[in-house]
Amino acid sequence: MHYIKEISTHQIEINKSLFIGILFPLNRIEEIKEKLEEAKIMFPKATHYCSASLFGKGHEHATSNDDGEPSRTAGLPILETLKLHHITNVLCVVVRYYGGKKLGASGLIRAYRRAASEVLQKATFFDKKLMQGHSITFPYPFIHKVDYLLEGIAVIEDKVFLDDVTYKVYFKEKDMSVFDDMKHQFIHQEPLEDKILWIKVEK
Repeated sequence: MHYIKEISTHQIEINKSLFIGILFPLNRIEEIKEKLEEAKIMFPKATHYCSASLFGKGHEHATSNDDGEPSRTAGLPILETLKLHHITNVLCVVVRYYGGKKLGASGLIRAYRRAASEVLQKATFFDKKLMQGHSITFPYPFIHKVDYLLEGIAVIEDKVFLDDVTYKVYFKEKDMSVFDDMKHQFIHQEPLEDKILWIKVEK
C-alpha cells in the first residue's frame, strides 16, 4: 500500500470548467474535515469541492462526497481512482469552477476521474517498511565500496565522519551478508532497533 507525504495539486480544463485535483496526506481520519476547509481556502468561491478519502491498511475507512454534483458523478469516480493506485491515508479533493457549459453525467464522471488520476500521476508515493538496522564503523578508504554495496538495497539514515566513518544503515530486503567479504575490516558493528521508514516508490 502506498502513501504520500506532501500536498499535490494539478489543474485541467474541460469545456471551460476548471477542475483542480488536490491530494492531502492524512495522519488521522479526523483531519478530513479540516483538509476540506483548507481546500476551500486554497481555491475560494469554487462551484464544487468534491472529494473521496481512504484510510487504513485495508481501506477500513472510505468516504466520497459529490458536494452538489449529480449523485455518483464525482465522489465515487474519485474514490475508485484512488483505489486503482493502491494508495491509503489520503484525501483527494477535486475543486470545480463551473465554466457555463453542462457536461452531463457521463462527462462529469470522466472529468472527475481524470482530475483525480492526473494529480495522482504527479504525486510522489512512498511505502512504509519495517527495516532491519545496523550501525557500522569503518576506515575512510572503504567509503566508496560501502556506498556501492548499499546502493539500492538500503537506506543510510545517518553518516558521522570523525576519526573513522560511522553509518546507520537500514536494509530494504537484504541484510549484513552483503558485507561478508569485508566485514572483518569493520572497526565496529552493532544491530539497531528495527524501524519503520518511508521508501520512495519508483514509477
